[in-house]
Amino acid sequence: MGDSKDDEARAFVFKNRGLLLTLPAAILAFCGRPSARSVALGLPLAFAGELIRCWAVGYSGATTRHDAVTAPKLVTGGPYAYVRNPLYIGNFVTATGFAIAFTGRNSALARAALVGGSLLAMGAVYAAIVPHEEAFLRSRFGEEFERYCKMVPRILPQLEPAPGGAGEWQPEAVKVAESKTFLTFGAMLFALVLRARKA
Repeated sequence: MGDSKDDEARAFVFKNRGLLLTLPAAILAFCGRPSARSVALGLPLAFAGELIRCWAVGYSGATTRHDAVTAPKLVTGGPYAYVRNPLYIGNFVTATGFAIAFTGRNSALARAALVGGSLLAMGAVYAAIVPHEEAFLRSRFGEEFERYCKMVPRILPQLEPAPGGAGEWQPEAVKVAESKTFLTFGAMLFALVLRARKA
């Protein structure tokens, strides 16, 4: 019974992950006080994270946008040969970059609360949805997924790619799947400009 409730909760978080991750971004945009230095430090990280995400989406395709976990095939090539969750690594790098960029003129305490709070919120969302996704992949691909898990770490990328990666880079998938992410990224840039002019 407990496992069923856990599964339902994780499925709920997965379905609403976009909204849940928008909340800390909105708080940053509203409360942040960027400086020229914080923008110079944070923006390159934000763009690097988005590039990682685009690399991953080019392999995994538009299934990353569904409300329920789905996977027509097990993708193990490209960034997935280095780490099992490159999309979330990219998101985390982007979030770190924006958190740094927005908080240059905040007090040390406010900066710690905004940066730490936004990253903790993101970590909590991913702590729920990664096991949910992996349970689905394990049930769908069985031993193939188990072998993949033994070769590739869940969170911290390895230096060498696992051999025999499956999947191909599909640039058209980025255009289809990333339109909402590009809009969100653009909105954060716009908010950053507005906040920097007020600071």
